[in-house]
Amino acid sequence: MRLRAAWRRPHTGEEGGTEPAGSPGLLRDPDFRRLFAATALGQLGDRIIFLAMPLVALIALHATAFQVGVLTAMTTAGSLLVGLPAGASVDRMRKRTVMISTDFVRAVVLVSIPLAWSAGLLTIWWLYAAALIHGILSVFFDVSYVSYLPFLVGRANVVEGNSKLSAIRSVTTIGGPSIAGPLVGWLGAPVTLLVSAAGMGVSGLLAIGIRKREPKPEATQRPRLVREIKEGLEFVLRQPALRAVMLGDAIFNLFLVMYQTMLLVYLERTIGLASFGIGLILSAMGCGALLGALVARKVSKRAGLGPTIWLAPLITCPLTVLMPLAHPGWSMYVATVGLACLSLGGVVRVVAQSSFQQALTPDHLLGRISATARFVSWGGIPLGGLLGGATGSMIGPAAALWIGAAGMTVSVVPNLLSPLRGMRDLPTPENVELAPSETG
Repeated sequence: MRLRAAWRRPHTGEEGGTEPAGSPGLLRDPDFRRLFAATALGQLGDRIIFLAMPLVALIALHATAFQVGVLTAMTTAGSLLVGLPAGASVDRMRKRTVMISTDFVRAVVLVSIPLAWSAGLLTIWWLYAAALIHGILSVFFDVSYVSYLPFLVGRANVVEGNSKLSAIRSVTTIGGPSIAGPLVGWLGAPVTLLVSAAGMGVSGLLAIGIRKREPKPEATQRPRLVREIKEGLEFVLRQPALRAVMLGDAIFNLFLVMYQTMLLVYLERTIGLASFGIGLILSAMGCGALLGALVARKVSKRAGLGPTIWLAPLITCPLTVLMPLAHPGWSMYVATVGLACLSLGGVVRVVAQSSFQQALTPDHLLGRISATARFVSWGGIPLGGLLGGATGSMIGPAAALWIGAAGMTVSVVPNLLSPLRGMRDLPTPENVELAPSETG
């Protein structure tokens, strides 16, 4: 299962398709347009949740910093709890069906929060439960989504597909907080979650309209869940570059969530911003993410795929220290630019990483490798939420931001010590030797 030397082929441009970066490209395909629109609405709902859920805890329930950290942990615990089984399970199902069903069920879970609040039943434990269920369903959705894209657009177009979907995610990252901030001030944080539920519901309806259907996976008489999970883990462990990507991502996400958990607390209680001001800052981060999506293909082509994965965070993560140095006034604007740069670098890195992973993985392992990547990369995120909450409670939100900024910066070390350091082109599954368990 090691990569042969043949994978360092001359750069042909095939990994990004033949379309120029600014052309419609895949958007000419009706099915991709439906996925694109579904992504826009689903991500809009998610970005509203990102602001509204913690504000429900902070404003409606007067939660402590540690309780906000626990809420973040519950939101992301699904990757740790079901990350590996989700991949093996999704490989036995049609990915599109999983996407549709999880969209609708997540919408129902979100609707329960404003209903409980209006009935006077909402507690922090209700929020924990809703966040946990939503997070578990999101694991199945994301594993299916990542695995479905190469089937829908073809492997030669995965970089373009990831870039366009990252672009629309970045637009919603800008629009979501901008919408959520005023809505929280007008309707209250619990009711604002109805907008998120509506976005996910419509996303599910759009996914129903996608006409390109996968062939039904072959049924096995006896599911081999443990063996299938093992195959996914073995594939990752025997690929030095893929192993480095996931380890670096795990470190980055741990400290990113620690940082993000206390960012809202810092802005609301230390800086004294209202929900509208917090929404504007998060929207500025979205502007950086949008710029990152627009330049991701060009950066990967010019710098090379491997260098892009480690160079983007190395340049942008140190700028996050500007936020704990900020005070009300002009320094807050400078710190916001630093957060925008973090988002820019993050999107460029994620597009390169996703394209690398999808290109390297054989079709029959896509679900398992996606789930393994999520398990390894996101498994520590709940710990990041708890660490952020605990650090913020003991030594203050600003200190938690300092630690988070340092941790994100050092996350590039595994990639620098791997073959990614000088790797320029996408690998292909044909250049991967498979273990006997994967060929038999």
